[in-house]
Amino acid sequence: MSAVLHNHHLFTSESVGEGHPDKICDQISDAVLDECLRQDPESHVACETFASQALILVGGELSTRAYVDVQKVAYDVVKRIGYTDPGYGLDCNSMAVLNMIHSQSSDINQGVAGNGLAEFKGLQGAGDQGMMFGFACRETEELMPAPITYSHSLMKKAAQVRKSGEVSWFRPDSKSQVTVEYEGCRPVRIDTVVISQQHDPGIPYEEIKSAVIEKIIRPVLEPTGLLDSSTQYFINPTGQFVIGGPVGDTGLTGRKIIVDTYGGMGRHGGGAFSGKDPSKVDRSGAYMARYIAKNIVAAQLAERCEVQLAYAIGVPFPVSVFVDTFGTGAAPDSVIAEAVKRVFDCTPAGIIRTLDLKKPVYSASASYGHFGRPEFSWEKTDRTQDLQKEIR
Repeated sequence: MSAVLHNHHLFTSESVGEGHPDKICDQISDAVLDECLRQDPESHVACETFASQALILVGGELSTRAYVDVQKVAYDVVKRIGYTDPGYGLDCNSMAVLNMIHSQSSDINQGVAGNGLAEFKGLQGAGDQGMMFGFACRETEELMPAPITYSHSLMKKAAQVRKSGEVSWFRPDSKSQVTVEYEGCRPVRIDTVVISQQHDPGIPYEEIKSAVIEKIIRPVLEPTGLLDSSTQYFINPTGQFVIGGPVGDTGLTGRKIIVDTYGGMGRHGGGAFSGKDPSKVDRSGAYMARYIAKNIVAAQLAERCEVQLAYAIGVPFPVSVFVDTFGTGAAPDSVIAEAVKRVFDCTPAGIIRTLDLKKPVYSASASYGHFGRPEFSWEKTDRTQDLQKEIR
């Protein structure tokens, strides 16, 4: 087993709330994608959103029969998040929305549609080149790393407390960070919790700190049994957090790729997800890699596992499949990788078919992480017996 898994160490991951400026943009981009897929499941979409002050700019490329009212999509997302007050700087009722979407490049489309090189005629190719990673481990019930799982849970709770009115002076923007102490690959305690929660002006700091600890942190983290008397809490470390959202920081689609995945535990190929239809392997390949890694761990073939898939644009199969179990595998990594190739169809078309990715399911993934959530098809563990059989 790898020596790192025996070490006593700390590991930190962060999350951001749905009102964070980058997450506003992710949610709008995925809402545009979902509207396209709702009307036309064959849509090809690459949608990017930019937010600054009271301006939302939506751009990108579409190949679709759908009609999308971009202004309404942006309005609905911003309203749902809770930017409904002019005092927040961004207000759904008065913001400007610019639509700069145009048609998809025919050069890209011909490779995806199977009209590229002669040897690939009629076969759906990858929408781009690149490598994607999936990861799974036994640290949580979701087979996800503990730090990112707890960070997301804190942000979900913050939104719930805000939207329910339980704390009426919370505003939409927020960030969290959780540091977990490990013995080997086992979480043993939570060392540090950081939360920055936007709030109305004039709220005393001690009231802010008390509300965040008692209404968000303790309900979420005490059930883990990992808090102790030495756990450190840093709440709004700058002292106050009144100016937030796109007024405090410009937002852009695709800037929270580590928040979206595994919180830095495991590698990342660099491609963002939001606003991209499943022909883009940046997204679908990463979902497939997670699906494979989770099934490997669920099948008791490894304590933790990372899967890499790599593609070339227009090519209808992966150019490589790699499995790393960090020395925890029940069989050699090369043997597990060969089993993966036999059990899972990792062609772009096969991924879309296996995970049923032409449905409008993406808006929900645009905040609180794309993985570890049972509502998504790539979180199924339905191929464990097939993997075990292949290994035997």
